[in-house]
Formats: sequence, C-alpha cells, structure tokens
Amino acid sequence: MSETPTSHPAVGERMVFKTFPPITRHRLALYCGASGDHNPIHVDIDFAREAGFPDVFSHGMLVMAWLGQALTDAVPPQRIRSFSTRFAAITQLGAELTCEGHVAELIEHEGESRARLALTTRDQNGEVKLAGEAIIAL
Repeated sequence: MSETPTSHPAVGERMVFKTFPPITRHRLALYCGASGDHNPIHVDIDFAREAGFPDVFSHGMLVMAWLGQALTDAVPPQRIRSFSTRFAAITQLGAELTCEGHVAELIEHEGESRARLALTTRDQNGEVKLAGEAIIAL
C-alpha cells in the first residue's frame, strides 16, 4: 500500500507507506543474481552459521531498494532531490518489512518548495532496520 503525497503537506504527515511480504530464501537467491552480490552469508546457511549467525540474512541493499521503491511509489522520481540511508540492524530471513516516510521539515531551496522526509524501514516487531531521509520537491 502506498500513499499519494499532497502538494502542501504538514510537518508530521505520513507521505510514504508500503509493506512487503516476508523475506524468503528464494527472494535472497533472486537478489543475488539481480545485484551480482553473491556473498554466501545471504544464501548459504552453513557459511552463515560458521560466521556466527543462526541463519542467512538479507542484503542491506535489498532493504534499501525496497525503501526506495516505497518512496518512488509515493513521490514521482523527478521530484526526488536526494535519498540517503544508514543501516541500523540485520534483517533476518522471514522479516516482514514496513517502509514509512514522514515530513520532518518544510524548506525552500533556490525558490523551490521542498520537504525533508524522515524514512524508516521496520520489521514486524517494530525494530528499525534502515533509517534515512529524502528531500523532495513539492
């Protein structure tokens, strides 16, 4: 589910919202092929266990891509001026992710009305997996 942003949002308004199905081994294998990131920590349970993890876990860039998809579903790409994130926690197999973005600040830059969005990706337990921001033109 995505939300369509208004042209005059208020600080605190949610402009981005999208949920994703649970992360599966199949999805991780597909992402390996699509991204070229074949690190075995994401697909080989024996390798992950030898590295001290209970199981494989998601690529951070897959989680970031989903946040980017949630953003572009809500805001036309030509209105996005910047998008940045930081990884906050490992995203485990089976995680059900929800991406959200709220207006943190309304600004003007060189005559263009903009909003700074605070972005998060959380799992079904509410744990933040990714945090970031986007600057969008209104």
